[in-house]
Amino acid sequence: MSSATAPAFPLAPSNCWEEDGNPLCKLVFDVTDGNERAANWADWLIAKPVAILGLVLLGLVLRWLVARLIDRLTSRASQGAVPGVLQRSKAHQLLVEPNPAAAERRQQRATTMGSLLKSVATGVLLVIVLFMAVAQLGYNIAPLIASAGIIGVALGFGAQSLVKDFLSGIFMILEDQYGVGDAIDVGEATGTVEAVGLRVTRLRDVNGTVWYVRNGEILRVGNMSQNWARTVLDIPVAYDEDLTQVQTVLRDIAHELWEDEDFRADIIEEPEVWGVERLDPDGVVVRVVLKTAPLEQWNIARAMRERIKDRFDELGIEIPRPQRVVWNRQEPPQTSDDANP
Repeated sequence: MSSATAPAFPLAPSNCWEEDGNPLCKLVFDVTDGNERAANWADWLIAKPVAILGLVLLGLVLRWLVARLIDRLTSRASQGAVPGVLQRSKAHQLLVEPNPAAAERRQQRATTMGSLLKSVATGVLLVIVLFMAVAQLGYNIAPLIASAGIIGVALGFGAQSLVKDFLSGIFMILEDQYGVGDAIDVGEATGTVEAVGLRVTRLRDVNGTVWYVRNGEILRVGNMSQNWARTVLDIPVAYDEDLTQVQTVLRDIAHELWEDEDFRADIIEEPEVWGVERLDPDGVVVRVVLKTAPLEQWNIARAMRERIKDRFDELGIEIPRPQRVVWNRQEPPQTSDDANP
């Protein structure tokens, strides 16, 4: 059938037999002696589906390659190395074992980052393949791109708080501000992080209350368990105690705890007695500090307080009690002559 008498193609003819058309359509057009309908059918039923299938396969291959790359990066990040601050002093040359909670947090943070990056990569590749598939069908994708931009702007204005939460969550994960297992202070709530999402962070305080905090509302965060922590003890003693003896006793107690096998992996450096911190109305306050592994500062503080109490009782060092000074002034009774000068 000649091109002049060929019936209209029902799926919008694409004139694929022309010079810029696909080879299969040209081949069918030439073999059928210029049959436009057969050429269009070949284009729509064979060439375009094959092209779209090729785009889908190419997208899957690219996604697999990107996922492999992300898995390798996150795996390397999750293993990590023990930071220098987690090593004992050069005199001991002993390496502190990594804290399990910190290692688990690092693993979960890397998993979260990998999941986020995979989702973003999948979304980008899906949009690109979809637009290219629509272009293969002969439609102009410029209006689609413009519409997508307009819809994105509208959603951005309509859901500013949601976008703010997501962006804050992404940067929070990228910057490793905190992760699962960390003890943090976000202002309104303080506790241990149980889950980190792109929109909200869930943490549980010491009373067992679960707090859900939107990432966009976190203006500042204090992480009490990142890399290392510090136990700070302010020990009050009576004013009449020998401060030199008190500091020596505190230094000995801290050193014994540092050498204790039960706490050897939790105390990173030799404890220090910084000296007199302040003078209170009831006594003198002496400060002792110990650098510890993450999340171990509270256990070390409890052990130190218990040992200090026992040693002070043994040596008779007085822990001050609240004192009050009462002045009792007695005025001489007034006489009649004093009242009427």
